[in-house]
Amino acid sequence: MNNKQYKYTNALINETSPYLLQHAHNPVNWHPWTDDILEKAQKDNKPIILSIGYSACHWCHVMEHESFENESIAALMNDNFICIKVDREERPDIDQIYMSAVQIMTGQGGWPLNCMLLPDGRPFWGGTYFPAPAWEKSLIQLTKVFNDNIDEVIEYAIKLSEGIKQAEIIPKQKIESDFSMDTLDRMVVLWKNNFDLEDGGFGGAPKFPMPSSLSFLLEYSFLNNDKQVQAFVNTTLHNIALGGIYDHVGGGFARYSTDKIWKVPHFEKMLYDNAQLISLYSNAYTLSKDTLFKSVVTQTLDFIQREMTSSEGLFYAGLDADSEGEEGKFYIWDQQELESIIGSDYELFAAYYNINEYGYWEDNDDGIRKYILLRRQNESKIYKEFEIDQQSLEKKTISWRASLLEERSHRIRPSLDNKHLISWNGLMSRAYIDAYLAFGNQEFLDCAVKNAEFIVNNCMNDNGMLLHSYNTTVIFTQSIEGFLEDYAMVTDAFIRLYEATFNEKWLRQAEQLTIYAIENFFDNQSGMFYFTSKKSKELIVKKMEIYDNVIPSSNSIMAKNLFLLGTLLNKDNYIQISKQMLSNTIIQMEKYTSAFSNYASLLLKINLPFYEVAIVGDKAQQLCSELNKTYFPNKITIGTNQNSSLNLLQDKFVKNQTFIYVCNNKVCDLPTLEIESAIEQMIN
Repeated sequence: MNNKQYKYTNALINETSPYLLQHAHNPVNWHPWTDDILEKAQKDNKPIILSIGYSACHWCHVMEHESFENESIAALMNDNFICIKVDREERPDIDQIYMSAVQIMTGQGGWPLNCMLLPDGRPFWGGTYFPAPAWEKSLIQLTKVFNDNIDEVIEYAIKLSEGIKQAEIIPKQKIESDFSMDTLDRMVVLWKNNFDLEDGGFGGAPKFPMPSSLSFLLEYSFLNNDKQVQAFVNTTLHNIALGGIYDHVGGGFARYSTDKIWKVPHFEKMLYDNAQLISLYSNAYTLSKDTLFKSVVTQTLDFIQREMTSSEGLFYAGLDADSEGEEGKFYIWDQQELESIIGSDYELFAAYYNINEYGYWEDNDDGIRKYILLRRQNESKIYKEFEIDQQSLEKKTISWRASLLEERSHRIRPSLDNKHLISWNGLMSRAYIDAYLAFGNQEFLDCAVKNAEFIVNNCMNDNGMLLHSYNTTVIFTQSIEGFLEDYAMVTDAFIRLYEATFNEKWLRQAEQLTIYAIENFFDNQSGMFYFTSKKSKELIVKKMEIYDNVIPSSNSIMAKNLFLLGTLLNKDNYIQISKQMLSNTIIQMEKYTSAFSNYASLLLKINLPFYEVAIVGDKAQQLCSELNKTYFPNKITIGTNQNSSLNLLQDKFVKNQTFIYVCNNKVCDLPTLEIESAIEQMIN
């Protein structure tokens, strides 16, 4: 890059984060978060402006254009503050702390996140997006407050910092001797009040898919034969897949819907959303055998392979919502374009994808109507109106999508955030494995193995320490050490990879990561894990990530990992930690339903019969693949085609035979040769 073509260049020019580099030529004198710049703030006794966002964030771009590219506003910032930019995905530890501060101060949060800090890093004011006039006014007022009323500012910052510290502290509880299903039953009864039974999802607009919540509800509805909850999950998954939040041309899901019917998306595509939704739709397919769910998974994985995967097999972080400075421009169409591309099939296409008032997006600057492609469950009407059968229509839709994808490839693309976040790579690796187990496509498993091998060989040291992000230009020792989310999500992927391959290497890698996490993140006093390692530099408070959100919390994933690893490796101490974590959180489960959905999934495993299915013999992997085509969430598979030292496999290998053992709490039923018989043992 030739810096001389820019009027301004600041310290972000030396960073690797695409988000930080987007701001490297602002007139604001931005700095990355470093010890040196924090020391400078204290030496100069200047307050800090901390601005946090991420590459695909639409309103981050808007505020940059309106305020951070404005020279007079930049002068105010530079003269009176030390200005620091942080990529929330690169430093989630920093983001967590100051997001808590803004939520305490304002009752809401989001990005861009803008916080004013004392020179020592304690926050005293903050908010999210500000229009330029409001931001300029705030800068003037806050400069005056800091200079004229510093004692009051410090007093408020002290109280606020204490509030942040207390925000996610969970008291240690006595471990439940007998967990009860009553908690989950009451939780779901209350939760139903927030179900949108017509359009799917939770509450009104905006709507997020919330895959962790839907995954738990799918498990609960199956294990408790709750047809109402199962119908709600099915409605939600159908409406998301048919709506504008799903990219009907290229596959993949947008971040969320701005309305309640899943029509108008916020167009950014994030790796973590797509990974979790692939897993969810794969699991839902194993239960329903709904072909819509299968097509969503395969098309979305095509998108991941085409646009979100590096040559090394790592996955990129996300795609921007904007292109050419306009949100969604890459994804929307006008009628003239579509008529030209589709040709004689246009009327059928328009009926199928709603090029009408239902699919209307907006008029462009020239008054041309633009449309989002989306569907309705009206195929039978289309078959009748256009005298076409299902198979013929499906062939046409494949051809249409290919033509539109080719046409779209010539447009200016949304920018790619090319960070490789190890935690999110774990989620996507898990997604590939879930899709492999659901559909049997060997290419899906190969992608997961390639990703896992790269992480072990390049993003993990011999002691089990993980990186948080991988960049080919940054050497290992200079990289950011992994946070709890990295250990939790990669361990989860490795456990699942063991289930799919029966290669004990992945079980041992999962155990190594778990040992490292317990040694460096676990807090004996609370029985939970800190988000940051004991080795990491202290921030103003030390946080725990407790609550599930759009992504499950790192603590809830660790709790499930420990239960599964404890079961597979016969490690009762792991299971005890898992039960301690569940006991700490169960008291809040009923009141804050979605915030504890992943813990609720663990409670299903601990409270209801949980089966260890041991498959031993030459055909072990083949039978495992067949078994996993039937939905049964309260099981884990373990197997070998030779002798194994694993407790559940010892003394079970018989040459030239393949036996299936269904075990519960280390006690196995008589072996069977048939998948159907094993399933009956679990279901009955």
